[in-house]
Amino acid sequence: MKKVVISLFAILAGTSFAMAGEANCDAFKWPVTREQALFPSASAAQSGAALTVGQAMDFTLAAVDTVSFEVPPQRAPAAGTFGATASVTVPPEGELQFSLSDEAWIDVVQDGHAVKSTAFSGVKTCPGIRKSVRFKLAAGPATVQLSGAKKADLKVAVLTPE
Repeated sequence: MKKVVISLFAILAGTSFAMAGEANCDAFKWPVTREQALFPSASAAQSGAALTVGQAMDFTLAAVDTVSFEVPPQRAPAAGTFGATASVTVPPEGELQFSLSDEAWIDVVQDGHAVKSTAFSGVKTCPGIRKSVRFKLAAGPATVQLSGAKKADLKVAVLTPE
């Protein structure tokens, strides 16, 4: 009987933790379920990689002082942090959502200028996703600049907003 009670408690505790994790992710201003589905199978990438709308990449970042940014990051990265750049082709609709697995700063550059984000949502307690940022962009090429990451790896998903 004692084993049955312990087993039931373990099952209920596991369910409670899973529900709490999902609830923490529900604190984002918009759903992040697509990112949660993409991040586990994200392809490995280095600075300079091309991002594709609807996919995620798992970046190996470089020391931020070795990364060549098109424009200085809008938030100066701290010494000892990591960064990368990537390219993306913006679709005609023009609005993109970038979601990051961990803390880092993201700038999107078009025509030599950093574009101001239109919306931001961040949750520190959602496992595997830290923030999601939206930008209204012109169709065509853009540069994504990642900086200030505390770890040398970062998953990035680029999606059109729901």
